[in-house]
Amino acid sequence: MDSVDNTSTQGSADAQLGLFGPDGNYPQLRGSDLAKAALQAAKDAAATAGPRRSPQVKRGFGTSRRRRRWSGAQPDERDPQPLGRLASRIATERGWGGQLATGQLFGKWSAIVGADVAEHAQPVSLREGELTVQAASTAWATQLRLLQRQLLAKIAAGVGNGVVTTLKVHGPSAPSWRHGTRHVSGRGPRDTYG
Repeated sequence: MDSVDNTSTQGSADAQLGLFGPDGNYPQLRGSDLAKAALQAAKDAAATAGPRRSPQVKRGFGTSRRRRRWSGAQPDERDPQPLGRLASRIATERGWGGQLATGQLFGKWSAIVGADVAEHAQPVSLREGELTVQAASTAWATQLRLLQRQLLAKIAAGVGNGVVTTLKVHGPSAPSWRHGTRHVSGRGPRDTYG
């Protein structure tokens, strides 16, 4: 069986690190002195090899290869963002624009259409651009039908174009006396409403 001589490879590595003494033998160093000598030899070998640049790690904050710095006085994408801006960005990313416009219309109804109209008419539903409004009386229902173009313009200015395309106005509804699944046909209560 052939024996492999590892002393030559070990000796060349030790020679590169400078662990040999002046006579070519290992010096009589032990423990921490040996570690210090090995560290100093490695530092000397690295200094003679020249500076070595480590590969740049991309951080994801920008495309420049410069060192990351503080943002300073100028606005930066790393600065804290207002909560409203973050919420609107999330809403657009997830497609919540229509639901938010509906909520904004219902929440700010009196500010959008005016206090006098809001006092006598309330929004009921918004489906596929059609806003259904319930009026307090038949006179107000007629008035809202006449003011339909102005109301649509105010709504478009308040929540955005295309949110509401048509306006459907309902007058007051009479109370229903029909309860349950079964009923008897007939004239119903003998009283008039409206």
